[in-house]
Amino acid sequence: MAYDICLVKLVTGDMVIGKWDAQGSKITDPAILQMIPTQQGGVQMMLLPFGYPIDNEISGEIEGKHILYFYQKLPEELKNKYLEASSNLTISGAGDLKNLGNLGGGKEQKITDLGSLFKK
Repeated sequence: MAYDICLVKLVTGDMVIGKWDAQGSKITDPAILQMIPTQQGGVQMMLLPFGYPIDNEISGEIEGKHILYFYQKLPEELKNKYLEASSNLTISGAGDLKNLGNLGGGKEQKITDLGSLFKK
């Protein structure tokens, strides 16, 4: 099943991020996006399962007839945070891969051939 991650506003006013199923015209695994004011005068965004506090996992679905607006731009960072929260996986960026050379455990044991890690 193919899907796109999208950010929508529901008829209730809630902002929801989830997997858009075009064939079924619904959002699956919805998470609500809440804005929380900070003491510095800005806002911080928080992702919660749509059914929180009863449901603690990101699951379920919302029919397309409850969607009022599709946001055209979805920040990549928000998309990655949603994918991490809904899959329990951490998404690495290019900067996270810079320390692969130190996998040997010490300065003298730098590994440049990752295949050597798996040889007996």
